[in-house]
Amino acid sequence: MNRHRAAGNLVRIMAAAAILTLLVWRLGAGPFLDGLRLVDARAVVAAVVLGAVTTLACALRWRTVSRCLGVDMTLARATTAYYRSLFLNTTLPMGVAGDVHRAVLHSRASGDSRGARSVAWERTAGQAVQLALTVIVLLLLPSPVRSWMPAVALVVVACVLALAFVIVVTRPSTATWAGRVLTAVRDDVRRGLMARETWPVVVTASIVIIVGNVATFVIAARIVGTDASLASLATIALLVLAAMSVPVSIAGWGPREGVAAWVFGAVGLGAAAGVTTAVVYGVMVLVATLPGAAVLAVESLRSAPSKGVVHG
Repeated sequence: MNRHRAAGNLVRIMAAAAILTLLVWRLGAGPFLDGLRLVDARAVVAAVVLGAVTTLACALRWRTVSRCLGVDMTLARATTAYYRSLFLNTTLPMGVAGDVHRAVLHSRASGDSRGARSVAWERTAGQAVQLALTVIVLLLLPSPVRSWMPAVALVVVACVLALAFVIVVTRPSTATWAGRVLTAVRDDVRRGLMARETWPVVVTASIVIIVGNVATFVIAARIVGTDASLASLATIALLVLAAMSVPVSIAGWGPREGVAAWVFGAVGLGAAAGVTTAVVYGVMVLVATLPGAAVLAVESLRSAPSKGVVHG
């Protein structure tokens, strides 16, 4: 199992490297270097402010989901843990290491699987809201994928109906492992995520996060000099965010730049401008997560004395 997992991780990293290599081969290193050069004080301030808003919304969403599963925590604790998680996601391959780390620590704190499940459900709920909002926007606004969206919408609706059937109708047996998993999923969704005190907060927080991420991308595009309309940049941003949700990257690099290059080229803005915008956006995201590095440093300093004590 570990060998298969390691092989899968290697394939994902190689895929991201292949995307970046192809972009450099076709466009040169210039768009990447331009993106690094264009990051200025405006970008840093915008990244810090928008990052604080979106991280607080992420923490609120996670705390709400965790509480619905019976594991409470303060918003301050959730926020510091989320900053740490985002920093690790941004700086380590595949973009999920921070979530795994957060799930492990929260599971230890809760003493059972509820801590890990809260992280899994919080991320799943966020992705579900992002998917729904992306499909709606891309159905309504022009984009290179607009002709595909009716079929995508049908698939999404079919998946939602299938999930609703599992949650509402089925009564899986607990005699098998699969039955116990389905029962746990059904109970978590029915009693937790869909509770009246939970889902409005989750949906609202998720929308705030998406709007903040789109705003960051739009600012990056303006810094690069792109004069496309706000609606056009919003659709591009949603496509790039969708690509970033795929766990195939090298510290965030790969699919983000590839999709940005393709979409910018498809709408006539130029593939090079897409790469440069993606690089500026990537740097802004990294800057926004730097408080997570401070959290890791403080935690390391706190644990160092206990590890370094020598008893004579």
